[in-house]
Amino acid sequence: MAKISLWVGDGSLSSSVTTLMDAFSIADLWHSSLAPEDTPPLFETEIVTTDGKPITAYGNIRIEADRAAIEVRETDCVVFSPILPNITPVPETLPALSDHIKNLKKKGTALATVCTGTFVLAEMGLLDGKRATTNWMYARLFRKRYPQVKLESSYMLTEDENIICAGAATAVYNLALHLIRKFGSQHLASLCSKALLVDPNRVSQAPYTMAAPLRHHGDAQVLKAQEIIENQFADLETIDDLAKDVGISPRHFKRRFKKATGELPLKYLQRVRIDAAKERLETTRDSIDKITWAVGYKDVSSFCRLFKQHTQISPRAYRDKFYIQVPW
Repeated sequence: MAKISLWVGDGSLSSSVTTLMDAFSIADLWHSSLAPEDTPPLFETEIVTTDGKPITAYGNIRIEADRAAIEVRETDCVVFSPILPNITPVPETLPALSDHIKNLKKKGTALATVCTGTFVLAEMGLLDGKRATTNWMYARLFRKRYPQVKLESSYMLTEDENIICAGAATAVYNLALHLIRKFGSQHLASLCSKALLVDPNRVSQAPYTMAAPLRHHGDAQVLKAQEIIENQFADLETIDDLAKDVGISPRHFKRRFKKATGELPLKYLQRVRIDAAKERLETTRDSIDKITWAVGYKDVSSFCRLFKQHTQISPRAYRDKFYIQVPW
């Protein structure tokens, strides 16, 4: 039997806990139907908080704990629930919890995070030098806070030295299947993926990402350049022309733009064009050729290669995934 300890703190998102408990319950039902009679369940779950007291999750949802996390002496995996790092402060009790979690890891306990639960492990220092992923919307904040972590935010799931990180919220299902496979079998995970309607081959968050440009950087000329890019992206010829439009020399403009926004102006322009193409793919049946020209590119093959670099899938596959059709 695999014991899974689910940690929650004040302000955590409760859905990760309930989703994992439901997924493991379904796994147990399938396991019992396939195994001889009186076979014990495969999973045992418990909810833990740092001190064992009830917590209030995000949305004013009260969660009772089975016990304190620091009372856990043996468990197969500790899963850390998401917090909202721009709203929820890191728990003041984290140092005491950190020491205990590090001891559990030394004993061979697996650690896992859901979505922004990665911030909790990173704050403990357990992800230093390791691969990790998190909710793509918080990737920039994560990199700023924890530059020593090898963040790979395009991945749905990462595993490094028995630490498993899942991406944005619904990646919790991919984590559930991973743990079912880890402590059960590939066959059981396959059955559960069908029962839960989860695509087991969903490995990238890249198709889901949206632009979140930095604007509060205090550089008025760079902000003007951003506005020109976002409003005239289809007509811009060169970055040098853009630099002239805002009154900065081309060489200085590129350095200044990157300092303010975190990326070079050409990359910024590409991302804006790709986002515009995404919207057209989601909302129209325009041909790929027409969309290519509409967002400012002349060569369809080059556009398709660039689109795949940003999203990990082709424009056609993107439309198949995100174009909304009423099925009746």
